[in-house]
Amino acid sequence: MLKRRPSTALALVWLLCWAAPVFAQGSAERPWAQGVSPDKQKTALELFRAGNALLKESIFVQAAEKYRQALALWDHPAIHYNMALALLNLDQPIEVHEHLEAAMRYGAAPLDAEKFENARAYKTLVEKQLSRVILTCDSPGATVTMDGRVLFVAPGRYEGLVRPGPHTLRVSLEGHPTTDMSRTLLPGETTPLALKLYTAEELTRYRRHWSAWKPWALMGAGVAVALGGGALHMQSRDSYRDFDTQVSACGGCVPPQGVTDLRIRGDNFQRAALGTYALGGAAVITGAVLAYINRPQPYRINPGAVESEPQAVNLAPLLGGRERGIQATFRF
Repeated sequence: MLKRRPSTALALVWLLCWAAPVFAQGSAERPWAQGVSPDKQKTALELFRAGNALLKESIFVQAAEKYRQALALWDHPAIHYNMALALLNLDQPIEVHEHLEAAMRYGAAPLDAEKFENARAYKTLVEKQLSRVILTCDSPGATVTMDGRVLFVAPGRYEGLVRPGPHTLRVSLEGHPTTDMSRTLLPGETTPLALKLYTAEELTRYRRHWSAWKPWALMGAGVAVALGGGALHMQSRDSYRDFDTQVSACGGCVPPQGVTDLRIRGDNFQRAALGTYALGGAAVITGAVLAYINRPQPYRINPGAVESEPQAVNLAPLLGGRERGIQATFRF
């Protein structure tokens, strides 16, 4: 926002009192008067003087209206100059800049050297308090808007001054996801932005509930436990076989304690094997269920997040006759 100084109105009165006499130059020396009839020039001059009187009384809104009516008849640099002075007090810095540029279009001739330098100084001041934005878009047919105002239809480019602060940018095209982003612009700075339309695939990311390896690790642990159960089952079978061999060799006698222990040992191994099978099977089933639940789930990101995503950088050493160092390659 432009800052108003207490002496601004008095300074404007002093500055604008030199604008009117320049109208009296010969038409051959006034390229800004070509194509404007004498009647229009006369009416514009009357409106211009009426605006000056209002400006001296600090009635800025009505003065600006008089200048606007005068400009509709005659696009004269001096009218633009005084219009800028009126708008300077109405907190319209962008319009002020536009009229100052129009006032300086033909150099100092239609104003005089002093007022031309004043216009240059005001223009520099305004540019330091506004933000310049440069927007480009190469997506054919896309409509680029800023804060709801259509700037151009791509491919194209826009450069202009805006008030500093947050601004909303949008790129839209039927059949494509709309690109919405917000940027905070700083006063006195130029911000270039290359806008684009993104496809649905470019805006789609995937996420899981857990790391991808965790369900598979649980399944692997279940398989390992089940294999351990198989080893216990084999030991149980060996114990039963040794027991049967000892009983057959005894010929129907009462087996001694050592032979009975073989049967008990086989029973213990068998129970342990069954428990291990159950535990391993449960782990495998649970891991399979979790792997299904943990499938990648698609979600849509904001187009602004695409630009802020870090780029992968691969570093490779450079070894050669005269080259030493590291080469960086970016993967987008």
